[in-house]
Amino acid sequence: MKASYLFAVLLLLVACNTNKERSDAYGNFEAVETTISAEANGKLMSFKLEEGQALNVGVPVGLIDTVDTQLKLLQLKAQVTSVSSRTDNLNAQIAVFDKQSENLQVDKNRIEGMFKDKAATQKQLDDVNGALDVVSKQKDAVTVQFKSVKDDASVVRRQIDQLKEQISRCHIRNPVKGTVLAKYVEQNEMVTMGKALYKIADISTLDLKVYVSGSQLSDVKIGKEVKVLIDKSNGTIKKITGKVSWVSDQSEFTPKIIQTRDERVNLVYAVKIKVKNDGSLKIGMPAEVNFN
Repeated sequence: MKASYLFAVLLLLVACNTNKERSDAYGNFEAVETTISAEANGKLMSFKLEEGQALNVGVPVGLIDTVDTQLKLLQLKAQVTSVSSRTDNLNAQIAVFDKQSENLQVDKNRIEGMFKDKAATQKQLDDVNGALDVVSKQKDAVTVQFKSVKDDASVVRRQIDQLKEQISRCHIRNPVKGTVLAKYVEQNEMVTMGKALYKIADISTLDLKVYVSGSQLSDVKIGKEVKVLIDKSNGTIKKITGKVSWVSDQSEFTPKIIQTRDERVNLVYAVKIKVKNDGSLKIGMPAEVNFN
């Protein structure tokens, strides 16, 4: 009986040692985490998301109060309407001056013909030329006013575009596909530009970041499929296929939280392995990798 018990213990120790030998590197899973921040100031009128919720790109998740901005927008639109009426009036004046100039030119041609035949006086010719000059200067003055009013209208329209952009930024839309990892604010809270609202990451594929020694680099190639080992709740090991996606080109001192195959190694290289997540992998979860 005792011999059988010792034999079982030896088998367990051998299995553990074998597992350790098969582990070439150790590390933790990580993902690209994006913190979404507010792009406007105001009260958070709505905020429809929860931690663990999966979101697609462009999904509306919240709204920051836009009342003040909307009122300013209405005011500027009224200014544009007023400016437009002024430009219409000035256009009408320019049209009148053009017509007057056209009529005076006809009179001038007629008087010049009569002057040649000595049927008109020099004063008549001077008067019509003077009238043409006055109309031309009046038109120039109105044209300057028209240009100034158009410039004012252009400034107001740019202000309207700016307000529309501000209103657009009040509508919070999710910019990246992923799962909500953390929620930092709640509906009806006041937020300011740059305040963190929530954190999101695409966890459909995770990166296992491990560290290897220089002697192991020959076994590590980008694109190479490797075996990733994770612990299961029943004490067994689950094997998942991963693919090497990145290898650091610079060595660094071994991080304290990372174990290596040889604890005497001081300089190691960081390696990332992409692993498709079947739902069982979590950010920060430890894992081992076998390159051979």
